[in-house]
Amino acid sequence: MKKKNVLKNNYDFDRIIKKGRPFKYKDYIIYLERIPSSNYHFGLSVGKKVGNAVIRNRVKRQIRSIIDEKVYQNDFNCIIIVGKGILNRSFLEMKENLYFAFRNLNILEGEKNEK
Repeated sequence: MKKKNVLKNNYDFDRIIKKGRPFKYKDYIIYLERIPSSNYHFGLSVGKKVGNAVIRNRVKRQIRSIIDEKVYQNDFNCIIIVGKGILNRSFLEMKENLYFAFRNLNILEGEKNEK
């Protein structure tokens, strides 16, 4: 992810989590905030229950890699909270689960979910 597309401030996380409704799928809890903007932003949170610092950083690197593979719409802020069960998943399963969640949230560019 480019630096301009990253959320790091604590008040941004608090605002989005308080304002948004969670979308839960497998090992992810995703909060989405729609904003009138020309950019999209992602924030990642991997808790200490997932593992030590090396494991948490590996999970964050993998999720950033998954996020970088797609093109997104330009009108949202997204917080992804990763659960402990992520350690039992392969990289391919992580990718499929995250893309499924993104399709349900309608944030992928060019893909519209038919409900």
